[in-house]
Amino acid sequence: MATKTKGDTEGDAPDITVASRDAFESDQSNSGDKQNSSISGDGVQQPTKDKNEEEDFAKGKSWRFWAIFPAIMFTTLLSAIEVTVLSTAMPTIVHELDVGNSYAWIINSFLLTSTAFLPVIGQLADAWGRRWPTIISVAIFTVGSGICGGANNAETLIVGRAIQGLGSGGLNMLIDLIICDLIPLRERGKFIGLVNLVFAVGLFTGPFIGGSIVQQTSWRWVFWISVPIGGVSLLMLYAFLRVNYVHAPFKERVKTIDYIGNIMVLGSTTAILYALTYAGTEYAWTDGRVLAPLIIGLAGMVAFHSYEASRFCSHPTIPPHLFGNRTSSIAFLITFLHALMTPWTLYFLPVYFQAVQLVSPSRSGVQILPTVCAMIPPALIAGQYLSRTGRYKLLHVVGSIFMAAGLGSFAALNRDSSTAAWVCLQMIPSFGNGLLTTSLLPAVQACLTDEDNASSTSTWAYVRSYGAIWGVTIPATTFNNIFSRNLWKISDPAVRAALGGGNAYSYAARDFIKSFPVEAQNEIREVYTDALRISWAVAAGIMGLAVVFSFFEKDVALRASLQTQFGIKEEQKEKDEEASKPGEK
Repeated sequence: MATKTKGDTEGDAPDITVASRDAFESDQSNSGDKQNSSISGDGVQQPTKDKNEEEDFAKGKSWRFWAIFPAIMFTTLLSAIEVTVLSTAMPTIVHELDVGNSYAWIINSFLLTSTAFLPVIGQLADAWGRRWPTIISVAIFTVGSGICGGANNAETLIVGRAIQGLGSGGLNMLIDLIICDLIPLRERGKFIGLVNLVFAVGLFTGPFIGGSIVQQTSWRWVFWISVPIGGVSLLMLYAFLRVNYVHAPFKERVKTIDYIGNIMVLGSTTAILYALTYAGTEYAWTDGRVLAPLIIGLAGMVAFHSYEASRFCSHPTIPPHLFGNRTSSIAFLITFLHALMTPWTLYFLPVYFQAVQLVSPSRSGVQILPTVCAMIPPALIAGQYLSRTGRYKLLHVVGSIFMAAGLGSFAALNRDSSTAAWVCLQMIPSFGNGLLTTSLLPAVQACLTDEDNASSTSTWAYVRSYGAIWGVTIPATTFNNIFSRNLWKISDPAVRAALGGGNAYSYAARDFIKSFPVEAQNEIREVYTDALRISWAVAAGIMGLAVVFSFFEKDVALRASLQTQFGIKEEQKEKDEEASKPGEK
């Protein structure tokens, strides 16, 4: 039976309840008594929808429900543009600021803060609600963007990127969490698909914007463009993001934060990222300066999970029960592998276009558009499929196969590849990417209750961001190692010296390569092609693991009901709360 939440006693909507875990499991096992259902071929009970269920869900929502979505979609656009606007401008930025081997920290400082703080942001969202953590995250991102744009050296740029990453990680995770709070699990895929559509628009325009900015103005506008967008986003969120939260005294809220666990996550993630940044570039993998932080970081992760499962941790930031079922565990694994491929593609396709095909940064931004555009239709289709069938396993199997095959096909690209070739080949992994992007979070939450929304969403976001960290390091290490091994193919010793030592990425630009005689240009392009070919083959092999894992998933019935204390705040309730504020302690 459902138990009332604290929110009910403090004025939250009386019809919103939170089921206990035992009640949830009982409801799942007896769902046939509560709703029409069918039995799938694998023996898993699947609920079927009443013909008016979808219409009733939409009609029952107030204007406040629909007003929230433009606000979070505009915020999504802010985050999405940042993802790809930098990809085509990176070689120019690295060259002009003379970043050298430290270029990886422009990416990794962002990844570090956008990853390591996700668990604690999830706990803050449970303690203080979703509204202010989201607004503060956007503000932090906007400030970081301004710092990056004004940077005159690598150190300032890296600090700005770290601040930007903290805001970006928070706002992306909180947007997903807000959707989970407002939409039943069964319907969630459609709305995730719509948000992903907006995200894709940002991805679509980002490379072109970045390339055009580098060519026509200053690279600084790659970052400054986020400042006015962030300002508008802040205004929209402040006006429309009005959702419930559990009221409690400040001292009670701070007790719900897992301080020890979050410090362990931050320290372990930092140590691992430090090791991965220099492994295979400045230092060998066997070097103590790589092995020591890597071992410390991995040991810290083991210690962290042991602490989370112990009796000493009363409020775990990543609760062990999230991994207590096969479906959620496999969905987390596929999320990690899927996330690993995103930066791999977005940062190394421009290397192919600029260093092998010798196109300009802006042209490179245009040529990467098929990667973005091709993921939009399958993302929307996946959302509709989830809503109508409540099944996700097929999406994961097909999506993983397309991604693995498509990434492997990139190995066939060379300087003579036709436009039709690189356009069509980009569409293959992007189709799989769209299927996975929409369906992974609902799969993670299929066996969990709505009480777990914050912890499951923040953990899923952490796993996704953690995968992105490896998605920068593994291709960079593979690329640099293969490039260094093939430097002998370049006859000019001055060129070998310039491109050696992990500098190949920073010099992956048309103007640099064209500054040499034609014979040297051909040699350089050949080495870039060889290094990229091996990198794509490794990517395909890693993504192949996701194909294997997906076959072991189980389709669990997606809930058509929503039981949460963080729903829409209605007008009368908001007025009552405002009136009661002076008397609060």
